[in-house]
Amino acid sequence: MKNQEKQNVDWTVFIISGGILLLFIVGGVINQEFVNNIVTQLFDFSATYFGGLYQIIALVTFLIALVLGFSKYGKIRLGKMNTPELSTFRWISVIMCTLLAGGGIFWASAEPISHFLEVPPHFSGEGIEAGTAEAVVPALATSFVDWGFLAWTILGTLGTIVLMYAHYHRGAPLKPRSLLYPFFGNRLARKSVLGTLIDSFAIIAVAAGTIGPIGFLGLQAGYGFNTLFGTDDTFFVQAIIIAVVVIIAAVSAATGVYKGIQLLSTYNIILSIGLVLLVLIIGPAMFIFNHFIESFGVYVQNFFTMNTHRGDEEWLGAWTVFFFAWFIGYAPMMGIMVARVSRGRTIREIVVAVAIIAPIVTAFWFTVLGGTSIFEELLNPGVISSELNASGVQAAMIATTEQLPMSTVLGALFMVATIVFVLTTVDSMALSISMAITGEGNPSATMRVFWALVMGGVAILLLNIGEGSISTLQSFIVVTALPVAFLMMTTFWSAPKVCRVLAEEQNITVKSTGESNSTESQEAVYPE
Repeated sequence: MKNQEKQNVDWTVFIISGGILLLFIVGGVINQEFVNNIVTQLFDFSATYFGGLYQIIALVTFLIALVLGFSKYGKIRLGKMNTPELSTFRWISVIMCTLLAGGGIFWASAEPISHFLEVPPHFSGEGIEAGTAEAVVPALATSFVDWGFLAWTILGTLGTIVLMYAHYHRGAPLKPRSLLYPFFGNRLARKSVLGTLIDSFAIIAVAAGTIGPIGFLGLQAGYGFNTLFGTDDTFFVQAIIIAVVVIIAAVSAATGVYKGIQLLSTYNIILSIGLVLLVLIIGPAMFIFNHFIESFGVYVQNFFTMNTHRGDEEWLGAWTVFFFAWFIGYAPMMGIMVARVSRGRTIREIVVAVAIIAPIVTAFWFTVLGGTSIFEELLNPGVISSELNASGVQAAMIATTEQLPMSTVLGALFMVATIVFVLTTVDSMALSISMAITGEGNPSATMRVFWALVMGGVAILLLNIGEGSISTLQSFIVVTALPVAFLMMTTFWSAPKVCRVLAEEQNITVKSTGESNSTESQEAVYPE
């Protein structure tokens, strides 16, 4: 068995992806300013010339996913299983915790209040004054754009469909390169330059995208523990926090999807639901409900114009384009993760869960946290914004809980939720990277633990270099997303093609009345 695992490891991909990340770190240690300048220039180039492409990719992905999910193809069952491996609640819990990640609390507090204090350009021509009651709805609606339907859809729909078809139905390796299986068949399964480059870029993008939140967790937790319990907010404390989190994540990753990851995700969703209820009970419930309804209405009403807005490229690079690029860079690995936990699910179930339910839940979550921040700022101007100006966006969540009853308990619970969100992301991405390197759904525990520890170690090293190095890594995400963007564009053609093939194999037809008829035969022959 050990020999088998060794033979399955793609050492070329391992060395290239790990080598580039190592080069980035070594460069930062030797000359951080030089690395920052290079990354900033590449970031500006990518955001300026390809920002619109990122937005179009996200929009087209969403539209195609809806068509596939709610047409006759929605009945297709993926993974060659009659019934799902996970219960619906546990399945959605894993998806929510993995895809929402550390940003679920970090940005849920920080982004709405940031847009409230500086009116987004989409609404700048309407005479709305920042920091006033009129600025609440634009702030929340803009946050919904960055974390809404398009963001979620790019992470786990078309790519997931293609990967599940390639791996479970055709025997291709569970790697990013299998996104091109409908074009090349098994020719990329073996050693190939194109396959190696695809896997390497996908790993680099998701590793950078995971290391960033780990670093920000250290900053946020350090600030939070200092505010709540008076501990020193130093690099040493931040490093200890990250080390503990990563060790737990490594243990969780080693136990696999159906133990550590599933348990962490389930309990964190339960904790998050409890926190929402608690904030609604002791916080501004009517303000939250009213502004969620109105803001979501504005988001839906202006869906196309807000998602395709190109009026202020500098602002877009800091917000919408940055997030869309981040999610596109994550897409191949997230597709692998969703594919791993979705065996036995139909395409409609996947589209509804990922592209509809998850964004709506996320929008409400952002309204609860961000809306409470805005409410407190309206009630007492400066109470949140002064902390943001003094300590940065990592202060938003704790500054908000400080204004509520039971502030210490509430702040501590939100810190726990933040930590577990990052935990589930680290262990899930360690598993996904290991799957990408080995091509199997159950890679060795050693490989999973290795990648969890590497990502945590890099985050600590970057914090030691300086907080700016984490921000540089975040910008690096947008750069690495560019080649991945072209890869994800292929799913516009391949996902519908896959659906046509599987519909025929599973005897899914359309009656003359227009109603779907599906026998979903699991005894169909799936040729290699």
